[in-house]
Amino acid sequence: MSSLDATVYDPSALHGFYGWTDTLKGVYFGPGSVTTALPKLLNTLGVKRALIVTGKTLHEKTDVVRKVEAILKEHDAWGGTFCEIGEHTPIAGIKNGIKKYRENGCDCIVAVGGGSPVDASKAILYNIQKESGGKTPPQIAIPTTLSAAEYSIGAGFTNEDGQKVAVSSQELAPAGIILDAELTLATPERLWLSTGIRALDHAVENLYRPLVPYPVKVLCYSAIADLFKYLPESKANPTDVNIRQKLQIASWMSLWPMKQEKYSALGLSHALGHKLGARYSIPHGITSCLTLAPTVLLKSEIASEADKEALAAALFYLRHPATGSVDGDVRRLASLINELVKSLGVQTTLSQYNVPKQEFNSIASGALGREDDPQQPKVVKLLEGIHQNPGKL
Repeated sequence: MSSLDATVYDPSALHGFYGWTDTLKGVYFGPGSVTTALPKLLNTLGVKRALIVTGKTLHEKTDVVRKVEAILKEHDAWGGTFCEIGEHTPIAGIKNGIKKYRENGCDCIVAVGGGSPVDASKAILYNIQKESGGKTPPQIAIPTTLSAAEYSIGAGFTNEDGQKVAVSSQELAPAGIILDAELTLATPERLWLSTGIRALDHAVENLYRPLVPYPVKVLCYSAIADLFKYLPESKANPTDVNIRQKLQIASWMSLWPMKQEKYSALGLSHALGHKLGARYSIPHGITSCLTLAPTVLLKSEIASEADKEALAAALFYLRHPATGSVDGDVRRLASLINELVKSLGVQTTLSQYNVPKQEFNSIASGALGREDDPQQPKVVKLLEGIHQNPGKL
C-alpha cells in the first residue's frame, strides 16, 4: 500500500483546500440508531437489494448480523449475507464476494464489522464497476470497531503473493455510515481497544500529513483528547454504551471524510503498519500499538518545526503541561501514547509475530518509499526497538 509522500508542501494553515467525499449522503449515530437509519439510507440511495458483507466470527458468534438482516428483510431489501472475509482482506474472499453479489442480483453492499469487511466491500464494488462500467454501486458501512476504514476512499487487500495492495476511487467512500454503539458490545476487548489506538494513529498522523486543512486538524485534537479519556473508561466499563458511542464519534473525528488533491499514507506509523500487517499477519490495530509511540518519538528528532509544533500542541488538549521545549513536548506526547497502550493491555512486540530482523531494511525502505532515504537507519533502529522491548522509549 501507500508509502510516504516525499513532496514538500507549504505547512501554513492559511492556504489549502477542503472537499467532502463525493459519495457520502449521511452519517447516523447513536445507540440503537441502526433500526431507523438503515431504512432511511436505503431510501436515500434508491437501492433495493443489499448484500451484507461481514466476517465469520461476527456472523456465527454474535447476533449483530442477524439484527441487520432482520431490518433488511422487513423492508424486502435483503439480498444475502457473505461472510468469507478474513483479516487483511484476502483476494480470494473478494472474488467470491463478487460472485455472490452478482448471483443474488444485488445493487448495493451493507458492510458490517471492522476494517476488513469495509475494505472488502470497496474492493468488491471497485471490481464490479471495472467489469460492468457505469457508476460504482454504493456501500453502507456499519462499523463495529474503531478502525475508521469507512471514512476513506481507498481499500487495502492482500493479493495472491501475500502483499498488501490498494485500490482507490472517489466513488469507493461509503455512501452512508451508521455508528450504533449497541452493535459494538460483542466486539472482543482487544480488538476494540487496539482499533482505538488505530484511531489515535489517524488523529496524530493527520497533524503532520500533507494537505490536511486546519479545521480537520482541530477535529483531530478533539479526537486525541477523547480517545485518551474514553478508551481507559471503556476498558473499565465495557458494557457502557454511552462511552462506546463517544469512542465511535472520536474515531469519526480522527479520519474526518475529506477529498484530497493528492493521496498518500498518513505518515510513517501507517506506512510501517501497511508493510508489517499483511506480510506477518499483524492486525491493523496492533500495528498502530507497535509503531505510533516510537514514530512520534522519532518525529521529535526529524520532523519539521511546523510538524513538531502541531504535535506539541496536543499536550494542551490532553491538559498536560508543556515541558519548556517543543522537542520535549513531542517526546512527552510519545511517552503518553506509550503509557496509554500499556494501560490498555495491548502492547506487544514484533518478535511475538515472528518478524525477522533481517527484513527490517526492506520494511523500512518500503515504508519510506525508497532505499536511499536518509532516515532509513533511524527507521531500522525504530523497528529494532519494538522487536523485543516496545515499552522502553
